[in-house]
Amino acid sequence: MRNADHGGRPAGVFGATAAGGVHPRLRAARLALWLIAAVLAARQVAVVLATPRGERLTDLETWLGPDGVLHVTGSLYDSTRFTGTPFGGLVLKPLTRAAEQALGWGWTFGTLLLVVALGLIAARALPQPVGRRTALLSAPVAVSLLMLSLPVRNTLWLGQTSIMPVLLVLLGCFVAHGQRLSGLLIGVAAALQPTLLLFTPLLWCTGRRRAAVAAGATFAAGTGIAWAAMPHDSHRYWVHHMAGAGLGGPADDLANQSLHGALLRLGLNGPPEIALFLVLGAAVAVLALRRAVRYFRDGQPLLAVAVTGCTALVVSPTAWQHQLLWVLLAVVGRAGRRASDRYVWPATVVMVMTLPAKMLLPNMTILAPLRDNVVLLAALAAATAVPFLSRTSPYYRSPLPARYAPAAPSRFRYVPPPLLRRVLTRPNLLLELLLIRVTYAAYSQVRLAATGGSNSAGRAEAEEHGAQIHALERALRIDIEHWANHTVAGIDRLREFFDYYYTSFHFAVPLAVLAVLYWRRPADYRWARSALGITTLLALAGFWLYPLAPPRLMPALGFIDTVHGVQDFSQPDYGTLTALTNQYAAMPSLHFGWSLWCGVVIAVLARGRWAKALGAVHPLLTAVAIVVTGNHWVLDAVGGAVAVGLGFGLTYVLQGPRAGTAAAPEDDREPDRNPPTKMRS
Repeated sequence: MRNADHGGRPAGVFGATAAGGVHPRLRAARLALWLIAAVLAARQVAVVLATPRGERLTDLETWLGPDGVLHVTGSLYDSTRFTGTPFGGLVLKPLTRAAEQALGWGWTFGTLLLVVALGLIAARALPQPVGRRTALLSAPVAVSLLMLSLPVRNTLWLGQTSIMPVLLVLLGCFVAHGQRLSGLLIGVAAALQPTLLLFTPLLWCTGRRRAAVAAGATFAAGTGIAWAAMPHDSHRYWVHHMAGAGLGGPADDLANQSLHGALLRLGLNGPPEIALFLVLGAAVAVLALRRAVRYFRDGQPLLAVAVTGCTALVVSPTAWQHQLLWVLLAVVGRAGRRASDRYVWPATVVMVMTLPAKMLLPNMTILAPLRDNVVLLAALAAATAVPFLSRTSPYYRSPLPARYAPAAPSRFRYVPPPLLRRVLTRPNLLLELLLIRVTYAAYSQVRLAATGGSNSAGRAEAEEHGAQIHALERALRIDIEHWANHTVAGIDRLREFFDYYYTSFHFAVPLAVLAVLYWRRPADYRWARSALGITTLLALAGFWLYPLAPPRLMPALGFIDTVHGVQDFSQPDYGTLTALTNQYAAMPSLHFGWSLWCGVVIAVLARGRWAKALGAVHPLLTAVAIVVTGNHWVLDAVGGAVAVGLGFGLTYVLQGPRAGTAAAPEDDREPDRNPPTKMRS
């Protein structure tokens, strides 16, 4: 496959310079990216080696422990959690006791080198033509993404061998000289991970029949030698394991991201489940291999390899998390005709492969099947569903461009020119939803980490800050919280109204405003979303730097928590949801800040007076609600207002004036790339 890009790679494209040398900025960018990759690699190694023995490289116990493969005299599968093929055990078992002493350090740095090699090969295999910028920057970007991915992090942490089959396949496809050597490497990979035998029909159907025969023969020879040497182990693996019973952990464990594991999690089991798995697996394999052959003939061999690898993952009886690197390689596929759609697939792949599933989807029962199988779904989509563009498509290299507003006019004397162009067209909805979800999950984690991971860790400091705020309000004579709280608590209807307003409108109104803007005013949506994001980031800094106990969590002041109920101040972690969120994230108040953002956006964009009035009422009611329920001080609302003001101000500095209403929904209509020509008379 190494010469399958129809004409080959021009000599010296990768890592070399043309006449005149590389532009200094490009050279600096490449150096910076390599430094980032080096820092990520050093961090991963430091995390592993700084962890006490017994807590790191635990999967090496499969080989080195008292009952590991190196020490058992009977069956391989009598050792500690060995789940590899008999061929893998036969090849790796001869490791000596001398190598055992330094295997922890050696294994970690050896794995690191394998990851770097994997990134370099993937960067060299990008489909032609490749621009100079892509050629120079793709290698450090690929290595960095691999270092951040969950499979590589697990491999380094646990001491696993899962990178070896992937690397062998890439070496066979893109580095090996001659079809026989290529097939030999792929055959060894298949002997270690049997579902990689799917690469044999890919080789055959793309004209590399000698490589296909060599791969099949190598797989058969390795498996046959292992069967002759260890018939009992081979029977156990090929009959017991491949029939779906699994080795190691339970096959329905969440870590098993194969189609078989998903069917078991859905409640199917026994012969019906196995029959359905075989039928669906065969259908996926046929469809995916046809797509892979098409992409190979189109001059995208790396995408063809990634699609085949994703197929092997889907149809495997067990596909543990450290075996999922094939999904990350599928990031090279291009999907989407519009420029705003081009980033949806790569962003989705990177998020799926670097973030826990709970960050991608909320913890809701209805979404559990999606959340539990998110990596499997990404692999299935890459193998069968995502409409990757052909290189012959006019949109492959030149997607439909986004529309931009005219350059921002001159502004105040001391305000620099805007750094970002003002986009008018509507962003991709899926990407926006993913980013909003991931941003909120990160916001929740940072908010909790601001007190050291628990509320008890920051209680004393937060209560001290609460006393400071209370004293300042008394000096300013605005300490109305106690009076307002007790007054409303004594009136049932008012208490119920403000409790409901506090708990229900905080998310509902901003999401509704964003939804309306996205559909009706795309350019204004981008402006408003940017201001909201900056406001939230500023609030996070406030939570981190100044943890503050709200009035309801100040034990000596006698406030009534009308929303959460009576607090047990004798407990270190008191109050509802203290284990889930930072109860001391009070300054600035995002309850008020987000409501004020809604009010400003509605006041600026709404046309009717009644709509502007409703926009003004919402922050006023929110300000009353946060005070009377005992959840915020008055000065918290002032802090929220300052954060909102800075959010809009920084948006103005970065983007310039609001782009206006130039972008209507019809602006997203796709223009004709081939307009009809006039006929000659």
